[in-house]
Amino acid sequence: MLTPTPAGFPSPAEDHVDRDLDLNEHLIRRPAATFFVRACGRSMIGAGINDGALLIVDRSEEARDGRVVVAVVEGQHTVKRYRCKGARCWLEAANPDYPDIQVIDDESRVWGVVTFAINPL
Repeated sequence: MLTPTPAGFPSPAEDHVDRDLDLNEHLIRRPAATFFVRACGRSMIGAGINDGALLIVDRSEEARDGRVVVAVVEGQHTVKRYRCKGARCWLEAANPDYPDIQVIDDESRVWGVVTFAINPL
Protein backbone atom coordinates (compact mmCIF):
# COMPACT_ATOMS: atom_id res chain seq x y z
CA MET A 1 0.00 0.00 0.00
CA LEU A 2 1.36 3.43 -0.88
CA THR A 3 1.16 5.97 1.89
CA PRO A 4 0.39 9.53 0.70
CA THR A 5 3.41 11.67 1.47
CA PRO A 6 3.19 15.46 1.65
CA ALA A 7 6.06 17.38 0.12
CA GLY A 8 6.16 19.69 3.16
CA PHE A 9 7.21 18.81 6.69
CA PRO A 10 7.09 15.15 7.79
CA SER A 11 4.09 13.96 9.75
CA PRO A 12 4.95 12.59 13.22
CA ALA A 13 1.95 10.25 12.88
CA GLU A 14 3.67 8.25 10.12
CA ASP A 15 6.22 6.28 12.15
CA HIS A 16 6.02 3.07 10.13
CA VAL A 17 5.54 1.62 6.70
CA ASP A 18 2.86 -1.03 6.26
CA ARG A 19 4.94 -3.43 4.12
CA ASP A 20 7.78 -3.54 1.61
CA LEU A 21 7.18 -1.71 -1.63
CA ASP A 22 7.41 -3.87 -4.74
CA LEU A 23 7.74 -1.60 -7.78
CA ASN A 24 6.88 -4.51 -10.06
CA GLU A 25 3.33 -4.45 -8.65
CA HIS A 26 2.93 -0.78 -9.57
CA LEU A 27 4.90 -0.44 -12.79
CA ILE A 28 4.58 -3.74 -14.66
CA ARG A 29 1.23 -4.96 -15.96
CA ARG A 30 2.44 -7.83 -18.15
CA PRO A 31 5.74 -9.26 -16.87
CA ALA A 32 6.25 -11.63 -19.82
CA ALA A 33 6.06 -8.73 -22.29
CA THR A 34 7.92 -6.10 -20.25
CA PHE A 35 11.54 -5.08 -20.68
CA PHE A 36 13.84 -2.44 -19.23
CA VAL A 37 16.00 -0.26 -21.47
CA ARG A 38 18.31 2.63 -20.66
CA ALA A 39 17.78 5.88 -22.56
CA CYS A 40 20.80 7.75 -23.79
CA GLY A 41 20.88 11.18 -25.33
CA ARG A 42 18.68 14.25 -25.07
CA SER A 43 16.18 13.79 -27.90
CA MET A 44 13.26 13.07 -25.52
CA ILE A 45 13.85 15.58 -22.71
CA GLY A 46 10.60 17.39 -23.57
CA ALA A 47 8.72 14.16 -22.78
CA GLY A 48 10.41 13.84 -19.38
CA ILE A 49 12.95 11.25 -20.51
CA ASN A 50 16.43 12.36 -19.50
CA ASP A 51 19.78 10.91 -20.51
CA GLY A 52 20.25 7.79 -18.39
CA ALA A 53 16.54 7.21 -17.67
CA LEU A 54 15.45 3.65 -17.06
CA LEU A 55 12.51 2.96 -19.39
CA ILE A 56 9.88 0.32 -18.80
CA VAL A 57 8.75 -0.98 -22.18
CA ASP A 58 5.69 -3.16 -22.76
CA ARG A 59 5.88 -5.05 -26.05
CA SER A 60 2.22 -6.07 -25.86
CA GLU A 61 0.93 -2.47 -25.86
CA GLU A 62 -0.40 -1.02 -29.09
CA ALA A 63 1.50 1.88 -30.64
CA ARG A 64 -1.00 4.70 -31.15
CA ASP A 65 -0.55 8.31 -32.17
CA GLY A 66 1.13 10.27 -29.39
CA ARG A 67 2.59 7.35 -27.44
CA VAL A 68 6.29 7.15 -26.69
CA VAL A 69 7.78 4.03 -28.24
CA VAL A 70 11.00 2.16 -28.74
CA ALA A 71 11.35 1.63 -32.47
CA VAL A 72 13.84 -0.14 -34.69
CA VAL A 73 15.05 2.10 -37.51
CA GLU A 74 17.84 0.97 -39.84
CA GLY A 75 18.68 -1.82 -37.40
CA GLN A 76 19.07 0.52 -34.40
CA HIS A 77 16.74 1.07 -31.44
CA THR A 78 15.52 4.59 -30.78
CA VAL A 79 13.05 6.20 -28.36
CA LYS A 80 10.63 8.65 -29.94
CA ARG A 81 6.98 9.72 -29.94
CA TYR A 82 4.93 7.73 -32.48
CA ARG A 83 2.87 9.93 -34.80
CA CYS A 84 0.30 8.92 -37.42
CA LYS A 85 -1.98 10.97 -39.66
CA GLY A 86 -3.89 8.84 -42.11
CA ALA A 87 -1.50 6.39 -43.73
CA ARG A 88 1.58 8.51 -42.90
CA CYS A 89 3.51 7.56 -39.75
CA TRP A 90 6.72 9.00 -38.33
CA LEU A 91 8.76 9.22 -35.15
CA GLU A 92 9.00 12.58 -33.42
CA ALA A 93 11.68 13.73 -31.01
CA ALA A 94 10.68 15.73 -27.93
CA ASN A 95 13.53 18.18 -28.43
CA PRO A 96 13.55 20.72 -31.28
CA ASP A 97 17.27 20.10 -31.83
CA TYR A 98 16.48 16.64 -33.26
CA PRO A 99 14.68 15.97 -36.56
CA ASP A 100 11.68 13.70 -37.05
CA ILE A 101 12.33 10.23 -38.42
CA GLN A 102 10.15 9.33 -41.37
CA VAL A 103 8.95 5.74 -41.05
CA ILE A 104 8.68 4.69 -44.65
CA ASP A 105 10.21 1.23 -45.07
CA ASP A 106 9.34 -2.29 -43.98
CA GLU A 107 12.56 -2.51 -41.94
CA SER A 108 11.30 0.14 -39.48
CA ARG A 109 8.96 -1.07 -36.77
CA VAL A 110 7.75 -0.33 -33.28
CA TRP A 111 9.46 -2.65 -30.80
CA GLY A 112 7.40 -1.65 -27.73
CA VAL A 113 5.57 1.14 -25.92
CA VAL A 114 7.24 3.03 -23.08
CA THR A 115 4.93 2.89 -20.07
CA PHE A 116 7.16 4.51 -17.43
CA ALA A 117 10.44 6.43 -17.26
CA ILE A 118 12.54 6.48 -14.11
CA ASN A 119 14.97 9.39 -14.24
CA PRO A 120 17.99 10.13 -12.11
CA LEU A 121 17.74 13.48 -10.35
